[in-house]
Amino acid sequence: MSTIPAPLDPPSRVLMGPGPSDVPPEILQALARPCIGHLDPAFVEIMDQNKGMLRQVFGTDNAMTLPMSGTGSAGMETLLVNLVEPGDRVLVGVNGVFGGRMCEVARRCGAEVVRVEAPWGRALSPDAFRARAEGRRFKLVAVVHAETSTGARTDLQGFRELADDLGALLAVDCVTSLGGIPVELDAHGVDAAYSGTQKCLSVPPGLAPVSLSERAMAAVAARRSPVASWYLDLSLLASYWGGQKRAYHHTAPVNMNYALHAGLRLALEEGLPTRYARHQLHAAALRQGLLALGLDLPVPEAERLPQLTLVAAPAGVDEAAVRAFLLQQVGLEIGGGLGDFAGKAWRIGLMGASCSRRHVSLCLSGLHQALRAQGWKAPHDPLSAAAGVYEARVAP
Repeated sequence: MSTIPAPLDPPSRVLMGPGPSDVPPEILQALARPCIGHLDPAFVEIMDQNKGMLRQVFGTDNAMTLPMSGTGSAGMETLLVNLVEPGDRVLVGVNGVFGGRMCEVARRCGAEVVRVEAPWGRALSPDAFRARAEGRRFKLVAVVHAETSTGARTDLQGFRELADDLGALLAVDCVTSLGGIPVELDAHGVDAAYSGTQKCLSVPPGLAPVSLSERAMAAVAARRSPVASWYLDLSLLASYWGGQKRAYHHTAPVNMNYALHAGLRLALEEGLPTRYARHQLHAAALRQGLLALGLDLPVPEAERLPQLTLVAAPAGVDEAAVRAFLLQQVGLEIGGGLGDFAGKAWRIGLMGASCSRRHVSLCLSGLHQALRAQGWKAPHDPLSAAAGVYEARVAP
């Protein structure tokens, strides 16, 4: 006999993993606003405002800038299924999970995929791409700006020149970077980029902002074959998300677009330079505290993301037990390692609303307790080490 579950009562957590991040009250309130139709004139106005605010955060004037209905992986698939056709040659940087995932999606699009490998936890360089290209021409060069699986940051400088030399479009994964560090698509000559809402924008998962240049959209228009995905076909979505008369394509997630609207407003009200500086400050304090605990940070300092820190689990420490302790005893979620770092590391996020002095202090004190429970002796007090960073600069 079937039974009806009790009403939902999810636990309250502090989210400091690789995403999602804490969702501010303003965004939760926006989610609870009355649902209206996906072609209602009032919703069309919200769509246009979201596009305009996304352009500001992406740093672009691209007309084709919109939130895809789906999580960040839908953004990845959107770019690849629209820009890649069977037989196209694609050059993809792989220094973690998500570069590898781009390779797999491109392969399923029928592309000839050439991988540019780097050790997990290290950045990629245009020179490495150039060497792997071996003088060949490519349809697309793809790079992960902020590798969520390791916390490594790849500088986009020089990739436009590389793509031009190879006759390629330039595509960038900005899932973890958007809203946490400068992206500046137009300044870097990026043709196509995708992101997610649940990282530094602190909006629940469910939308994937994308942005494509005129050159990229010209490539979509010049395709020899139809886009393999009807749902993600940008040539169809353009008439829903733009123009004087909107044409029905699919039922957009109305309330998620409310949430995105609220999240983008919060980011722009704070001011992007201020927001980026906030992430840098609290990351510096967190890392000083982690070093005081005697923990190693595998990513070289110059290549670290401020919003995501990879921490090596010490020998003899059960990293899964540490995460379980934090979740059960502190109500704090951090992430485990993936791929090469599976079972060997933690990933600590300082993203959007989860990036504050309170978060840093809670994480450091909780880690200290969890490690001490396994017999680990910290050489220094992590909170004092973090406080030293804050004493030098006033924290928001």
